[in-house]
Amino acid sequence: MKRNLFLGVACFCLSIAKLHADEGMLIPLIIKAFESDMQARGMKLTAEQIYSVNQASLKDAILQFGGGCTAELVSSQGLLLTNHHCGYSQIQSHSSLEHDYLKNGYWAATLQDELANPGLTATRIVRMEDVTEAVLKNASSKQDQTRISANIAALVKQAVEGTHYEAEIKAFDYGNAYYLMVKEVFKDIRFVGTPPNSIGKFGGDTDNWVWPRHTGDFSVFRIYVGKDNKPAAYSSENVPYQPLKYLNISFKARKEGDFTMVYGFPGITEQHVVSEYLKFIVEKERPARIQMRDESLAAIDAGMKSSELIRIQYAAKQASIANGWKKWMGQVEGLNNLGGVAVKQAYEVKYRQTAASNPAWNIYSDALDSLNQWYAKNADKEYRYAMGYEYFLVGPEFFKLAKSTAEFIQMFPNNNEEAQREEKRKLLAKARGFFKNYANSVDRAIFSALTIRYLASEQSYLKDKERLAFLKMSVDELTTAIYDRSLFTDSTRFIRAIEGYSAKAQKKLQKDLGYTFYTAFYPVFVQEVVPAFQKYQARITPWMQRYVEGKYVMFPKEKHWADANSTLRITYGQLEGSSPVDGMAYTEHTTLNGIIAKNKTGNPDFEVLPRMVELAANKTYGPYAQGDELWVCFTGSNHTTGGNSGSPVLDDKGNLMGLNFDRSWESTMSDYLFDPDRCRNIVVDIRYVLWVMDIYAGAKHLVDEMTLIKE
Repeated sequence: MKRNLFLGVACFCLSIAKLHADEGMLIPLIIKAFESDMQARGMKLTAEQIYSVNQASLKDAILQFGGGCTAELVSSQGLLLTNHHCGYSQIQSHSSLEHDYLKNGYWAATLQDELANPGLTATRIVRMEDVTEAVLKNASSKQDQTRISANIAALVKQAVEGTHYEAEIKAFDYGNAYYLMVKEVFKDIRFVGTPPNSIGKFGGDTDNWVWPRHTGDFSVFRIYVGKDNKPAAYSSENVPYQPLKYLNISFKARKEGDFTMVYGFPGITEQHVVSEYLKFIVEKERPARIQMRDESLAAIDAGMKSSELIRIQYAAKQASIANGWKKWMGQVEGLNNLGGVAVKQAYEVKYRQTAASNPAWNIYSDALDSLNQWYAKNADKEYRYAMGYEYFLVGPEFFKLAKSTAEFIQMFPNNNEEAQREEKRKLLAKARGFFKNYANSVDRAIFSALTIRYLASEQSYLKDKERLAFLKMSVDELTTAIYDRSLFTDSTRFIRAIEGYSAKAQKKLQKDLGYTFYTAFYPVFVQEVVPAFQKYQARITPWMQRYVEGKYVMFPKEKHWADANSTLRITYGQLEGSSPVDGMAYTEHTTLNGIIAKNKTGNPDFEVLPRMVELAANKTYGPYAQGDELWVCFTGSNHTTGGNSGSPVLDDKGNLMGLNFDRSWESTMSDYLFDPDRCRNIVVDIRYVLWVMDIYAGAKHLVDEMTLIKE
């Protein structure tokens, strides 16, 4: 397929853009094609102001934060806003019983008080380029990975030669198109401030993924660079970054119908999946993973309620596990309510009928049929992978330490004493970091519950005597033995064993029940389940490539957009409420009054500190109110997904209205199917963010760095 097949969508989709302009995650490079429609919807910007490589544009203020979220620059001194939940692991890592920033918040009074975060990065996109033709040059087909990989390597090398930039090329539409992203990666990101959990996580799991919402989901960081204003590793000599572009703050009064634009790095959508796959997701895969996380969260929640230390240790872990868990429940409910499988099946009837009208298009209907047949017969491979992922990578934590120890044993030198000391030092450092955030009682409960479910899912595949031997023990007996006696579930036992490590000690360690259990089952996942899943996926890719190609070829007047893949995208819509089900109408914004009303219910997820109650009672809103209300959150009809967390929501002039942080319960299905009548993104109003900084926390010096626009 020629490259214009992919880019041609920018032209022909405009004929229906006014009908469905809220759907789709648009590539900034082709935003010019949507400029007139966006301006008709109220935007005052030009495409060049949104994305340009010749001059500073909005894209230069948007950064990928830590690889999984979005952040935006809001001052000339590199001040960075993102979501509270995006910065949560950093907040947690700096917290202790003595300095409980999770509970009490933190605000750096000076630059010297801003805290370093090893490993955290923020990435600016320097430019994007369609390189489809160059990637496919001399390739025998779109599946010629040898040639494609060689072309990609050459293009990446050429793109960054002589610069401090990095680059990558990503496939779009299953390899029907390729885009080059040249990136500037900042490596010294410091923690500046956060509200307490009672603001940043207000509503907890009760409100997660639902509307109305009252969460002040934001945190503050700053980019530091070398004296040449270029990225540099952490150094006390580094200085605040002076950006090409930063966002002004919109203090303009909002109203329903206002233009909104989200600019960020959405993670993954799967809009093209066929009906059999969606059926598998709704009926089997999601329910099983939800059950696994039900068990983990029950154990973690009980532990966090029992101890202040455990609350701090598991705060970030709980938030991470719970986020996917509740999202999946919303997806299943939303897809069932929408009749998602039937919607896909109806589209597939139309697709086959269209393909039948032209003999050259039979290849497209063949691809569709092959996909549905493949999923119907082979989805168990994905199910095993999902269960193994939940068990080994999300479940019992001592598996992580066992994995590091297994790697240590394999590489431990026999004769070189200096190398031995270094490897022991590395493992002991990992272990101390591990046990800092580990509670035996919590992990014990997780292991007991998840092992029952995992072994039940794997039982028909267990044939090896080594693994079958474990089934002779009850899970209760196994749990007690591992958590009472294993080296891997107690810091004192483990550290003593590694400090005194020797060839003789190695034999003892390898007989440890926790270790033998891990080494009996984890290799099955890595060596059998994962490769089988990868082969299963590899068969799918060329069919999906052909199936998606058919959409472009057979339906040239329909709007098409590439699935999200963690690259920079734009979506636009308006500030609006919704009526997701019969008899229910959601307003477009919430206020501080709603926080107090929820607090009075007594639900612990709605606890606030006394200062919030006092300020609300006195209506101490400062300059941040709209009329006699302090807006907290609002919803928009922008198509978002994971990775859009922290994304700026911009007004008609490109000023910052708020930070995207969630979707409504009815919207979580939008990764697979987007319904413009139901799907809404949830935003914390920037005026509430600044109210928390200034009035609530007394950190007005941060607000003073920003440029406030009232018109």
